[in-house]
Amino acid sequence: MTKLFLLAALPLLLFNGCSQSTHQENITDEPLSLKAAFRDNFHIGTALNKSQINEAIPEAATLIQKEFNSITAENMMKWMHIQPATDTFNFELSDKFVELGEKNDMFIIGHTLVWHSQLAPWANEIKDREEMIGHLQNHISTIVGRYKGRVNGWDVLNEALNEDGSLRNSIFLQLFGEEYIKAAFELAAEADPEAELYYNDYNLCNPAKREGAIELVKKLQASGTRIDGVGIQAHWNLNHPSLEEIEKSILDYAALGVKVMFTEMDVTVIPNPWDLQGADVDQNLEGSEFMNPYTEGLPDSVQTQLAKRYEDIFKLFLKHENKITRVTFWGVNDGQSWKNNWPIKGRTSYPLLFDREYKPKMAYHSVMDLKEEKIH
Repeated sequence: MTKLFLLAALPLLLFNGCSQSTHQENITDEPLSLKAAFRDNFHIGTALNKSQINEAIPEAATLIQKEFNSITAENMMKWMHIQPATDTFNFELSDKFVELGEKNDMFIIGHTLVWHSQLAPWANEIKDREEMIGHLQNHISTIVGRYKGRVNGWDVLNEALNEDGSLRNSIFLQLFGEEYIKAAFELAAEADPEAELYYNDYNLCNPAKREGAIELVKKLQASGTRIDGVGIQAHWNLNHPSLEEIEKSILDYAALGVKVMFTEMDVTVIPNPWDLQGADVDQNLEGSEFMNPYTEGLPDSVQTQLAKRYEDIFKLFLKHENKITRVTFWGVNDGQSWKNNWPIKGRTSYPLLFDREYKPKMAYHSVMDLKEEKIH
């Protein structure tokens, strides 16, 4: 009787075994998203534009939720947009941005509180030191205070250094002096004591500018002013900066006791006029066919170069994962990238991991292949 029972039950056992095996195989074969793949290493972020914040494009909304666990305000929190007049703050879009991050349990970055560029026209007309102090206090306290406990980190100060490491001769420096840097961080810390506070800039892997940034951080620390991290804008190309300089930068900034993050990441593959480096938005150059060679698509040979560059960079990031807290791409897909219009307008650029149809590129797979884990 026992034998008959076992024989009768055998097909069911075999079926259940096959079903479980197939289920496990499907789980194991399911590819990871970026945020899942690197969940134990660092946040993976992206910058959002107006249509993405409004979730106007379903493909973009799905991709953002699936792949990223951190978001940065690409433009809507810059001075010209969020405070267009002395007595006017426009919070409609930034409110939606923060709500989107909260809905998807994301690490939210406010960008940026103090920047010489994209100021509201009225701010550039300020002539008096005391007036500038008052407006700076009102601007930072109002914005950071509104999102207290909701925005996780702020790019308090953006691009305040020249390429030689000296302080940029911005309107803030002209009217306020070097003390404006300390004031900005202290105002932000007072408005939200729990939010992380960052200095963010491009070319921070270049030796001279790196030394300037290190000096800036040290001065703040010596004065007792809190600064939590340095954002290295990763507006790079296939050859620059070298992996050696990137690694030295990670080590040097981490040695200050601050968090290191790679922000605004994109890798240029189209010609770079006069070996132009950085991300100075005031630079606009004349275009030509030579400067816009891939209007019909990116050749496989260049796709391979881009994939290898991203692979090498992320290998280095993983090597120093204990020092890096976030990697943020400057845009969701190639079509969104600001590189289509900088430093030459109207080009067809390919700097990100997703193409214009929101499909993963070879570069995406080269990054994902560095992680062997599968979803369980």
